[in-house]
This record gives sequence, C-alpha cells and structure tokens, in this order.
Amino acid sequence: MRVLITGGAGFIGTHLARRLLSAHCTVSVLDNFSTQVHAGARGLPPDLAPHVRLFCGDVRDRALVATALEGQDAVVHFAAETGTGQSMYAVSRYASVNVEGTACVLDVLVNQDTRSVRKMLVASSRAVYGEGKYHCPVHGDVYPGARLDADLRSGRFEPRCPRCDGDLASVATDEASPLDPGSFYGLTKQMQEQMVLMFGRSLGLDAFALRYQNVYGPGQSLINPYTGILSIFSGLARQGRAIEIFEDGLESRDFVHVDDVVECTWRALQPDMHGVAAINVGSGERTSVREVAEAINAFYGGRSEVFVSGAYRVGDIRHNVADLTRARQLVGYLPLRGFADGLDDFLAWTLRQDAHGSAYTDSLEEMRDKGLLRSGGDPSPSTDRSR
Repeated sequence: MRVLITGGAGFIGTHLARRLLSAHCTVSVLDNFSTQVHAGARGLPPDLAPHVRLFCGDVRDRALVATALEGQDAVVHFAAETGTGQSMYAVSRYASVNVEGTACVLDVLVNQDTRSVRKMLVASSRAVYGEGKYHCPVHGDVYPGARLDADLRSGRFEPRCPRCDGDLASVATDEASPLDPGSFYGLTKQMQEQMVLMFGRSLGLDAFALRYQNVYGPGQSLINPYTGILSIFSGLARQGRAIEIFEDGLESRDFVHVDDVVECTWRALQPDMHGVAAINVGSGERTSVREVAEAINAFYGGRSEVFVSGAYRVGDIRHNVADLTRARQLVGYLPLRGFADGLDDFLAWTLRQDAHGSAYTDSLEEMRDKGLLRSGGDPSPSTDRSR
C-alpha cells in the first residue's frame, strides 16, 4: 500500500509508519511540527527519515494536501490539536486545525483526481462520548451527561442517574452509545469522525473512525502539558516534585499501549477490510488515576508527595473504559499489553530522555486564570494526603 499519514511525525504516527514500513508499504507523512509537541524539531526520527517522504507544512494548506495525496491508496488522518483542557480556551485554533484541516483533506478528495485513494482512517477519541455509559439498578443502562458544577464543588464526583438521581456503576461504553462530548476537543473529534464517515459513504470509500482511548507508550511527547497524565506524572516524579491528583483520585481511564493502537489501525487499513464504521480502540481495562500516580512514583523511588486536592477541571469525565466487542468482530483486535507491563515499558523509556520542565505547572495556572480549573470541597479523610 501507499499510505499518507497526516500528523505522521507525532507519537502514534511514527509508530504506525514503522509498522507500515515493516510490511513494505510506501509511506508519506504530512506534518507541521507543532512547537508544543516537537519543541522546535523539524524532521522525522533518524530511523524513519531515509524511508519516508515528508511533506512539511499545514494540513490546511490545500495545495500541499493535494500534492501529498497524489497516488496514495489510503489516508490516515492524525493531524489535530489535542487536549481537552486547552480546547476550552484555544477554541478558534482547535476549530481551525481539527475541523478546517479535515475539511481541507476531504475537499481535495472530492474535487481533485484522487481516484487511487480507496480508504480513509481518522483518529477519533473516546472524548466523543462525554461521560459515557453507566448502569442504574432501577433504570438499567443510562447516560448521565456532564456532572453539575455544584456537585463537583461539594466533592460529589460520581455521576448520578438522570432519571432517579441515584447512584450509578460505570460500565464499558460501546459505539452505539450517544455522542455527548463534554469538551470542545471532544466536539471537534465528533465533527472530524462524522465528516470522514459521511464522505466515505458519498465517495464510496472505506472509512473508519478509530476512537482511541488514553494512548501511551515510548515516543509520547514529554513536553506537551496536554499529552496525558502518564507523561505529566512521570515528569513530576522523576524530579521529585509533588503530584497533585484532581477530584478524589478514584476517577478512572482506559490506558491503551501504542503497540495495541498501531495493531488495530494496521488491521483497519488492510485492503480486504471494507465498510464505514466507528471503532473503539482501547485496553478494556479500568485504572484509577490514584493507582497511576502511586505506581509511577514508586518506579522513580517514591520521592514525590502524592496528594488528592479535590480540585477539578471543567469538561473532565469521571470514568472511562471501552467496550471492544466491535473491534474484535470487525478487525479481530485483541489488546496484548496489560497496563502494568505497558507502564514499565513507558517509564523505562522516559529514563533515557531529557527531563522536562514546568510546562504542566504553567498550563494549570492558565486554566485557573480562565476559570477552567476549580477548587472543590475538602477531601474526605480517606482521600487526604497520602504522604
């Protein structure tokens, strides 16, 4: 296959490029080398640079996109701004890059001679679901939507049943669940995936929106403060700085190793994989934020104070775990990297990287200034400072 990866110089993109090259595919990458992610670097990793055709520029540059698409068999659209918190104040930038950038790629596919392109994949996100799926003992499966600020401020972090206001149990969220993003990032991802699936149908292309969960692994940006808590916590723990956990620390995520993400993406790219669909890509394993912080701190020798602050971010969800039934049925995907094994792999890699600075602290101050990071009530005794 001849495959173009937009945003292909990034974390998942470089891993996918290596997988494609190992299968003797012809790989092209279009990337603008955003400073927030790449810290001024303007080239591909040394192992990729000789083997990948690079288009250095913006995904909104129509002429560049048209040139990059010439002769391709498939497009993997990764180019996007990421981060739920930042999206709530960098609104125009997120709309422009994520929505206009996707529109630019689709506009070229519609209006220029790109008949060789028969498949398009887009990196979507679990953020499209918002809070996701829960179970009420009285009303069955429900979708509670965004939590009330009054509840969060008073330290009531668990979502409530929208019908009886009762307690809920988080369950795996499947692709049939309603889309109800709680952040502008999630909304742009919803728009991206719906655009790609819509034009896939209208153009007769195979099109898949891959709803990645919390992806982590070697190669992840350690300077981008919106890249995810594994990168953030590892940077703090490595320097022996305090690790603040928001809410009560029991909020949970589905952390999926980049090797598993690449395998599922590779399977969806296969020429005999036909259709138009959204697919969850995760581990199916739930891990609390407090568990993550304590495991990372232990790896670095336990020098950091790990404490629960009760603070909360506007737009954050409480729990997240993916239902992988469709991924298994459609592409035969089964995750192979458990979180404990994958975390050790990631942290061992961080030891070989330069220590990162205060960008995360700066990002928190920016969110506080804009009213998007708020103080909650006092943590309960069972979730008070752990060290």
